[in-house]
Amino acid sequence: MHNLKDLRKNLDTYVKSFKDRNVNFNTEDFKKKDSFNRDLINKKEKLEQEKKILSKSKDKKNFEKSKKISLEIKDLIERQSNSQKDLDKIIFSLPNLAHYDVPVGTDEKSNKLIKKEGNIKNFPYKIKSHIELGKKNNNIDFDTSIKLSGSRFVVLKDKFALLERALINFMLDTHINEFKYTEISPPLIVNEDVMFGTGQLPKFEEDQFEIKFENSDQRKFLIPTAEVALTNLVRGSIIDKRFLPIRFVAATPCFRKEAGSYGKDTKGMIRQHQFYKVELVSIVQPDKCLEELERKLSCAESILKKLEIPYQVVLLSSGDMGFSAEKTYDIEAWIPSEKKYREISSCSSCGSFQARRMGAKYKSDSGNEYVGTLNGSGLAVGRLMIALLENNQNEDGSINIPNVLKKYMNNLEKI
Repeated sequence: MHNLKDLRKNLDTYVKSFKDRNVNFNTEDFKKKDSFNRDLINKKEKLEQEKKILSKSKDKKNFEKSKKISLEIKDLIERQSNSQKDLDKIIFSLPNLAHYDVPVGTDEKSNKLIKKEGNIKNFPYKIKSHIELGKKNNNIDFDTSIKLSGSRFVVLKDKFALLERALINFMLDTHINEFKYTEISPPLIVNEDVMFGTGQLPKFEEDQFEIKFENSDQRKFLIPTAEVALTNLVRGSIIDKRFLPIRFVAATPCFRKEAGSYGKDTKGMIRQHQFYKVELVSIVQPDKCLEELERKLSCAESILKKLEIPYQVVLLSSGDMGFSAEKTYDIEAWIPSEKKYREISSCSSCGSFQARRMGAKYKSDSGNEYVGTLNGSGLAVGRLMIALLENNQNEDGSINIPNVLKKYMNNLEKI
């Protein structure tokens, strides 16, 4: 969320930055609603001051006048509240500003390749997709999942279910023991204030799974990512600077409607309504955000290096980044059956954008200031499974287990 005073003062700069993010900011509508709202506030404040002066008088005539002013103030408060809501709708829909070193562009075509890592295998036989590999013994079962839940769900069985659990435990152990993240087991259902804090609401409401509760004074949602719960752990807080940085990790199911993606990646496990993800969140001083982003990226990369899966790192353009991000790296794993790289992690710095929405601050030397927040997948489990299965397949359809994963797989050599 942006500071309203700063938005007014540097409107032209903001307009250009929003344009880089594919957002056409209607400045005339903003100015009109902002001016109207400020006018109501000024009128209310003048009447309150007038009433304060009258309250000191003992003249009975002023008592009736004071009552009349009270009614006028009440009317202005109601009108200003509605006016503020109209203004907030505009402000809340504006994305974060891209960092100056982010490439400017409308979509992924302007993304910048940073590096490639690992060796792509040259298979001497016809390779199978993860869908074909899963058909053996029906261990990746889409037919049953359709009966249970509909499309874009999956049932994993036997050693494939074990593999999913092994990957989760392997990643958690790596991030906790090597990189000193604190493990959290958060709720999977959160309220609308929490969803607003990280930027899912109100702009992306159509992509969220809402849960209906009777007699609830707040709307509730299934988390689309653990980032939502982890980042909001500091909402409404004032943190002592000595305790920064704070780093959280969680492995949770994630739930997304995938609105707007109909017909895209409908086969297999690439794009699901429910999937597991290991999420990394950092709370830092704002001037440490970009340094922490590089660290987070290396933490996520380490998983692919340990599993010996080829990947590339891409810096996203201004038009391809998420709503709350100021700078984002995507890590893309090599998928042999598609002969291309697929996103397996996004690591983003959000600056103080989310902190303003959450009211999350820290005690600095000059007073209380908003914290910086970062998030990143460390990694998405379903897509990691796809990459592992396809890159480690044998001609007979069996899968070699990477050395670092064997202790999590009951010391199996292959499945």
